[in-house]
This record gives sequence, structure tokens and C-alpha cells, in this order.
Amino acid sequence: MKTIAIVGAGTGLGLSLAKKFGDEGFKVAAISRNTEKLKTIQEELSNLNIESRTFVADITDLESLKESIQTIKYEFGSIDVIEFSPYAKEGKFTNILETTPQSVSEMLKTYLFPSIQLVNEVLPDMINKGSGAILFTTGVSTMFPLPLAGDAGIIGAGLRNYAENLYNEMEEKNIFIRHLSIGAVIESGTIGDPDSIADTWYNLYNKKEQFEEIFPQGFKQSDIS
Repeated sequence: MKTIAIVGAGTGLGLSLAKKFGDEGFKVAAISRNTEKLKTIQEELSNLNIESRTFVADITDLESLKESIQTIKYEFGSIDVIEFSPYAKEGKFTNILETTPQSVSEMLKTYLFPSIQLVNEVLPDMINKGSGAILFTTGVSTMFPLPLAGDAGIIGAGLRNYAENLYNEMEEKNIFIRHLSIGAVIESGTIGDPDSIADTWYNLYNKKEQFEEIFPQGFKQSDIS
């Protein structure tokens, strides 16, 4: 039975991903610094008879993140898939004209540094096993210039570059690096319904030799208002 670790799990997309992969036979490990969200995730997955455990960690604390990943590997035996989707704090985004070294540094600590840390923790095991998947979720500013999210776009583009480099190195080794960029507000009952995104993510995970998609399908730069 495979295990998925969801890093930055919440009660929106994180929970939907846990349900989707759980329905497909995965055990679920959820990491978040919010204990109330983790409690909700644990209860909902338990009601669905999906085996799961939760782990409290602030992903900006790289040592805490490392310890959580190590604990998951010890308790579950291995991590077969890891998904990284920290909560997008839109209130902390800065317009490109107001972007400073400090605002970019904050995004580095929230997005880029944790993603590199988790790859360092899981990729060697995946290489030794000859299988695995690392899934990166970002916002659409990663793909297209979005002035209102100047700092997020800079870091997102760097994260995408990092992920694509990994993809180019790992695909032939049966380790699948995937990137999904979301161009909608994540909210149930809307075009950005988290269950729909989770379905898209699972389908992308299963596709061979395809690095990334944009959600919703067909989203283009002219759709940005």
C-alpha cells in the first residue's frame, strides 16, 4: 500500500487530495502547522476508512519539516508520493512596483526553501527504490506575469524551474516530477472546486512524460483580469 505525504495540508485542496488518493488506495500523511485543520482532516478521512496520520510542523522551520518527513518515513515505511502546496497568503503578496528584497525573502522561506528541503529528504530514497513522485502546486503567477503578485511570481517561477530540472533528470528513472498551476480561487462549488483540482492532480500524476498542467484546462494569460 502506497503512502502520500501532503505538505501544507488544509481543509480545502489538502483534504480533497487526501480523499482522492485515499480512494485510490493510498495511506495519507498530512503536515500542517494548524492543529485544528489537521484534526478535521483526520476525522474526515477516518469516517471514509482512509488510513491517515497527521503531523504538526511549520514548513518555514526547515528542521521541523525535516523531522516530520523522517517521522513519516519511519511510521509508514516509505513515502511514495509527496505533494507540496503551502497556503497562498495573498495578503502578503506585493505588487511588482512595491516588491522589495524583504518581501521576496519571505516568499523564499515560505515556498522555495521548504520545497528544496523536502526533495532532499525524499528523493534519495526514491532513487534507491527506483520509483516515486513529487508534486508541486503553485498559483498562476508562476506561469504568467501577474503584477499584483510580484514577489510570488518571482519565487514561483524559480520553483517551477527547479521542478522542471528535476523532471528532466528523473523521468527516465521512473520518478515523476509534476507541476500543477492553479488559475482559480479554491472554493467548493465554483470553477476552483478542490475536488475537481484533486481529480486533475491525480490524473496528471498518472500521466507519463507530461511535466505540468494549468487548472482549469485551457486557462491562458488573457484570462487574468
